Amino acid sequence: MSESFGDSRVNTQVPHSARLWNYWLGGKDNFASDRAAGDEIARQLPSIIDLAVADRAFLGRMVRHLVADQGIRQILDIGTGLPTADNTHQVAQSIAPDARVVYVDNDPLVLVHARALLTSTPEGVTEYIEADLNNPEAIIEAARQTLDFSKPVAVTLLGILHFILDDDEARDVVRRLMAELPSGSYLAIAHGCHDINREAADNIVSFWNEHGTPKIVYRSSAEITRFFDGLELLEPGVVSCSRWRPGPGDPDIDVNQYSGVARKP
Repeated sequence: MSESFGDSRVNTQVPHSARLWNYWLGGKDNFASDRAAGDEIARQLPSIIDLAVADRAFLGRMVRHLVADQGIRQILDIGTGLPTADNTHQVAQSIAPDARVVYVDNDPLVLVHARALLTSTPEGVTEYIEADLNNPEAIIEAARQTLDFSKPVAVTLLGILHFILDDDEARDVVRRLMAELPSGSYLAIAHGCHDINREAADNIVSFWNEHGTPKIVYRSSAEITRFFDGLELLEPGVVSCSRWRPGPGDPDIDVNQYSGVARKP
């Protein structure tokens, strides 16, 4: 990708999480600073590439389960990241062409690519909102233009809550989001976890917070489980994302990204 970009808010000299993730997944929407940081993190924790791949596979399995098995037709995907293959709306609309998906991110590079690439089936809807997770009420208000909040909605928070560094603030944001949703809605979370590879995970967080943006925090599986307080956790609970209902072709590994899905009673 070119080392210049039209939006003045894009700093190509500082590695950014969305572009880093894109690099690990084999994408081309990243800059030299992202590639350098990605290579250094992979040197410290070689399984980080497995983590990125496993996280993407979890997204596909989770969306398929919610749409095919639970009848969900509305998804609010917060923390979209840069589009790659098998995006949320593509998985959902391959099962239910009338599915409606709203993407939310606050990164200008993601905004440009989302508008260009995240196109819907004729029967369904795909929309993009530029907003910040720290203001969940604004997200809900904007999403109401596309989603019907009298019917169940699945909210996905994949790889985004670890950017809210304060534990109480992060849990409060989740509570405020879920308070706006009707019974039968779902919450899916994927979050960096230091329960395994603790030393390497801590080193990665320190390295990233020194060199990259936005700052991150990894949490334990117990701390991540608290995000689902008041909800009904689906089996197998909060586990390494590679262990959440894996299919026959999924790798038999543990990675430092934990995930869970729960239903609002």
